[in-house]
Amino acid sequence: MLQKQKSESTKELILNESFKLFYKDGFKATSVDKIMLKTKLTKGAFYHHYKNKKELGVAIIKLKLQKTAYNSMIAPLYTSGNAIKILNSTFLDRIKSFSLEEKQQGCPMNNFINEIGNSEKVYQIALKSIIEEWKSALIHLIEKGKKENYIKKSISSTSTAIYLISAYEGIRGIRKLYESDEIFNEYLLGLSLYINQLKA
Repeated sequence: MLQKQKSESTKELILNESFKLFYKDGFKATSVDKIMLKTKLTKGAFYHHYKNKKELGVAIIKLKLQKTAYNSMIAPLYTSGNAIKILNSTFLDRIKSFSLEEKQQGCPMNNFINEIGNSEKVYQIALKSIIEEWKSALIHLIEKGKKENYIKKSISSTSTAIYLISAYEGIRGIRKLYESDEIFNEYLLGLSLYINQLKA
C-alpha cells in the first residue's frame, strides 16, 4: 500500500512540475531531462509512469487543463439564475481575477493549442474535447436564458458560444504582448457591451 501511494505521489509530482514548466517555457522547449532536474527524479522514474513526453502531454491536457477549464469556465455556466449575470461573472470576473503571471503567460490551454494543437492528432482530440465541452455548456446556458426571457430569442446560441470562447482565448494570448492591463480593460468594456446586447 505504501509503495502504491509513493508511486502515485511520484506520478503527481511529475505531472505538476511538468505543467509548470510547459506553462513557463513551452511544451517543445521542455525536455524530459529538464523535468527530471526540476523534480529531482531519475529518468527511470519518469519512464515508469509515462512512455514518453507525448503521453505526458496528453495527461497534462486531460488531468490539468481540462480540470482547470471545467472548474473556472464550464461548471459556473450550469448554475441557476439570470443567464446574463452568469455570463458576466464567468467571463468578466474571471479576467479580473488573474495574477500577474497568468496575464504575462496567457492561457495554458491556449498556449498548448497554439504550440502543439495541430502537431499530433492525440493532442488535437484532447484539446478539442475541452473546447466542445465549454461550447456545449455555453449553448445550454444561452438556451436556458432564452426560455427564461433573459436572452433574446433571435440570438444564435452556437455562434454566440463560439464568439465568447474565441474572444476570451484571443485576448489572453494578446495580453502577453503588453506591459499593462490597458488591452484587457478595453476588451472588458467591449465584452460587457456585447453581453448587454444579448439581453431580452
